[in-house]
Amino acid sequence: MSKTYAGARLRRLRDERRMSQADLARALGISPSYLNQMEHDSRPLTVPVLLRLTETFGVDPGFFSERDTTRLVADLREALAGELAESRVSPSDLAELASRMPAVAHVLVQLGRRNQALSERLADGRDTGHSAPHSPHEEIRDFFYRHQNYLHDTDQAAERLAGEIGIRPGEVLQALTSRLTDRHGVRLAAETGEHLHHYDESTRTLHLSARLRPGQRAFRMATQLALLEHGGGLDHQAAEDFEPGSPAHALARIGIANYFAAALILPYTAFHTAAEEVRYDIERLTDRYGLGYETVCHRLSTLQRPRLRGVPFSFVRVDRAGNMSKRQSATGFHFSRAGGTCPLWNVYEAFAAPGRIHVQVAEMPDGQRYLWTARAVTRHRGGWGEPGKTYAIGLGCEIRHAHRLVYSDGLDLTNGSSATPIGMGCRVCERLDCPQRAAPPLGRSLRIDQSSSTFVPYPVDNGGPG
Repeated sequence: MSKTYAGARLRRLRDERRMSQADLARALGISPSYLNQMEHDSRPLTVPVLLRLTETFGVDPGFFSERDTTRLVADLREALAGELAESRVSPSDLAELASRMPAVAHVLVQLGRRNQALSERLADGRDTGHSAPHSPHEEIRDFFYRHQNYLHDTDQAAERLAGEIGIRPGEVLQALTSRLTDRHGVRLAAETGEHLHHYDESTRTLHLSARLRPGQRAFRMATQLALLEHGGGLDHQAAEDFEPGSPAHALARIGIANYFAAALILPYTAFHTAAEEVRYDIERLTDRYGLGYETVCHRLSTLQRPRLRGVPFSFVRVDRAGNMSKRQSATGFHFSRAGGTCPLWNVYEAFAAPGRIHVQVAEMPDGQRYLWTARAVTRHRGGWGEPGKTYAIGLGCEIRHAHRLVYSDGLDLTNGSSATPIGMGCRVCERLDCPQRAAPPLGRSLRIDQSSSTFVPYPVDNGGPG
């Protein structure tokens, strides 16, 4: 059995509860010196002490277990790229920081991102004398990223409501219509303008576009129901991270309402059971529930309820130019914020054959392997000649979970040489010999020779700094 060292987390928890070492030692029945040694990782947590800690603080034992810091280390590498390039910190320093003091690491990530944003504004001549915050939409993506795309209280509330109003496959629209009409006096009407939906509070009318498919109609009806029945809860949850009245707070409220809607029309327990039965076959789930490919993929990425977890997925939506409009993750997979994503990733291959699911075993520079599925989806307004929207939807999980997916059938998951080497984006990627690299690697001197050339676009001088 491996030993558990969790000094930083133990210290932080004690500080949050405003307990001295003597107070906590007394509650645990150990000496203050023994507690001091555990807080400084000189001694591991024993099982009896761990049990008493969970009783004292009311936390799950997993709070003190070793955590996957892959994503946090990758965030640190990207946010502190300049410091790495100048050798002021090393990758091992960042790994230790992420493991021992994750709260400090998160603060450094935020500071690093602010500095990078400010540098970009200065370079572009756009400085206004103030720090450059992320856009509200980026803040909302970060919000769900931090929560690993699972909102426990919201998910449970939606499931309770689904049971109350009788949400079942094939009867969703009827159940939602009855609830909106009977409980809230809301009537449905056709939207004749450019809006896909519009709610008129003065007349309590929900206008829905005729262009919406049944699944899309259900989602917008469920979102409106969330706003009507759980508006106070949405406000409270959004206010935990964003200032009420700010654009980010308003967007967070919408985002949480959308989460509620998905959890309402796809109730957790029933959907989790169905997903396990079909081994996460996305197309069979879309047929069973009458919903779109993206909606089902996004819901699959949220199945992280304690004691009833599904496969922990990462979910991404990108366009042909590599713009990432959605990124959520319940795994350690890192989505780059700089330098684009990796062109070897199969989400880009999906554009070449729309409608077909592409499967890829991909390996990150740290050796972590993932099974990725990707499919291109297109949305049209419905009129001839009107431009549509085309995205690639990617859904991936760590290779240790891949056997639970139907998409792993026929693949040799144990053969690392069959994996496609991908990275976090050329700007921060550690693969020095990648022929697809579009930017020179940070912190490495290039070998510049006018008398020769190589297949690798940016050959590295092995004598340069590491």
